[in-house]
Amino acid sequence: MNCCMKSAGEDEEDANESSPPHSGARRNTDTYIDIIKSEGAAMMCLLEKPLVDKKVKRHSIHGMMEEENVIRPHQEIAQLSLEEKKFLLAVERGDVASTRRMLKKAEETNYININCVDPLGRSALLMAIDNENLEMVELLIAHRVETKDALLHAISEEFVEAVEVLLEHEETIHKPGEPHSWEALPPDTATFTPDITPLILSAHRDNYEIIKILLDRGATLPMPHDVRCGCDECVTSRMEDSLRHSRSRINAYRALASPSLIALSSKDPILTAFELSWELRRLSFLEHEFKIEYQELRRQCQDFATALLDHTRSSYELEVLLNHDPTGPAFEHGERMHLNRLKLAIKLRQKK
Repeated sequence: MNCCMKSAGEDEEDANESSPPHSGARRNTDTYIDIIKSEGAAMMCLLEKPLVDKKVKRHSIHGMMEEENVIRPHQEIAQLSLEEKKFLLAVERGDVASTRRMLKKAEETNYININCVDPLGRSALLMAIDNENLEMVELLIAHRVETKDALLHAISEEFVEAVEVLLEHEETIHKPGEPHSWEALPPDTATFTPDITPLILSAHRDNYEIIKILLDRGATLPMPHDVRCGCDECVTSRMEDSLRHSRSRINAYRALASPSLIALSSKDPILTAFELSWELRRLSFLEHEFKIEYQELRRQCQDFATALLDHTRSSYELEVLLNHDPTGPAFEHGERMHLNRLKLAIKLRQKK
């Protein structure tokens, strides 16, 4: 047994002696080098830029398919220079002295575009209107910046003083027969639709003071055409864009239903409110897509007529109001009350 065990041990020693020294370590080193080479080749393949066909579409950041070299919206906005950014920042902060200095330098050297806009599309004049900085508005207008639709923005912000300044400026630059500043803008880039006029927008805001300013300057608001009107203007407008045609009508009626406009423009506000309420009721059945809006305007007219009754201060004033007949003589106290205005309210279904 010992001999057998010895011979087995001798066999192991002979096998170890027959292999050269450090051969196992060398084999391990060679294997490690091979692994490094293979990993390095794989990394080089990953780092190499793959060939991409530019005609192949790819996914954009919004998950939609786009062409490779498409122009994105942010690239269409002109980049501001550093000096233009300083100019807009001075206007935003209300720094009149710095703004005046920059505007004078721009007149001499034209080193900035005084009509530049920020990434939100706001010009220096719109910034001044947003901040209700009248001194800045007057300074910019004095240096002949483009007003564009600044008047509509001032009305929308209900900045009365700026409205007056811009109206005076418009009178000096407007030429008869040509469109006004807010009308000359392209419809695709304008903030307001072409049917929005200063008087319509001020009536939407129901700003009594601005409406009076515009009416004193001769602004008018004609009644919209009937829904089934067949004139060339209505037919063309309906064929070009039926939705815009309907919206222009409801924008006009929203202005006509303004309590401030009715009070300032009508000799008989209650009669006007009654007739307009009846017309709005009829439109709510014809214009189905704007039914809720027309019904809301109808309630607004009814509330206005009812509010006028609340302003009566004596029984005599109430008698005059309820018995008023626009075609007959004025009502005198002591006469038999025929209640014409009350009968008209029943006829036109003015339940309030």
